[in-house]
This record gives sequence, structure tokens and C-alpha cells, in this order.
Amino acid sequence: MAVYDRPLKSLMFSPEERIALVKQAFLDNPKIIITGYSGLTIDFARRVEAQVIVRGLRVFSDFEFEFRMALANQRLAYDIETVALITAEQHTFLSSSTVREIAMLNGDVSSMVPPYVEEAMKRKINDGTEQQVPPNALRD
Repeated sequence: MAVYDRPLKSLMFSPEERIALVKQAFLDNPKIIITGYSGLTIDFARRVEAQVIVRGLRVFSDFEFEFRMALANQRLAYDIETVALITAEQHTFLSSSTVREIAMLNGDVSSMVPPYVEEAMKRKINDGTEQQVPPNALRD
């Protein structure tokens, strides 16, 4: 499993913190290796000799974005496939920005993230490094 280090959106956790949280999610599965990367995903896939990139789809707008990315990756590396998995219906509303916003407004995110992620979010919010509620706030 790969964690990208410089996404185009503002994130609550540093790449190192995100990798640590993902590792905690898979503690019971020694077959899964978690690592960070930068640059093109397709270049990372080549470095680790991956044959498939697995992506997740929550809502229709994800499909359009992922479809364009898959076509671009196919152009760059025709020998590496992209597979998209559709989420279960009860998770379609979840996004990192929604969970972050709810947590920053002191809402209950316990049904949306594992307990250790909820605690990490609370620490970030309470230590003052994560203070600004996004402009499309649920409080509006």
C-alpha cells in the first residue's frame, strides 16, 4: 500500500503520520507493506514491480477523475493495469475532508474512523496545529 507524500489538497497529517496510521490499520496482516512515495504513481508502480494499481470509487465524480488518471497511466505504462473498486453504500459519504470538518467542529467521528485515528485527530486539533474549519463547513 502506497501513501503519496504531496497530494494537491491540504491534509491534517504529515506523510509520516499518515503512514504510521495506515500501518496501524494493518498490524494484523504482515503480508501488507506500507510505504510512502513521491512523483508519478506509475513510476512508483514500476519501482516496486507492480502489475496493478488498485483505486477506490465512492461517488460518480470519483469515477470521472479515476477514469482520466487510469487512461493517463495507461498511456505512460501500458503494461500496468488500473482496477477500481466501488465502496459499500454506507461509506459513500465519507471523505477525508468531511471527517476532518466534523472532528474540527467537535462532532463524533467514531463511526467513521478507527479509534486510534480519532485520537490522533483530537490531538492534532487540541495541540493547535489544526485549527481552521474548511470554508464549505457543515456548520453553515
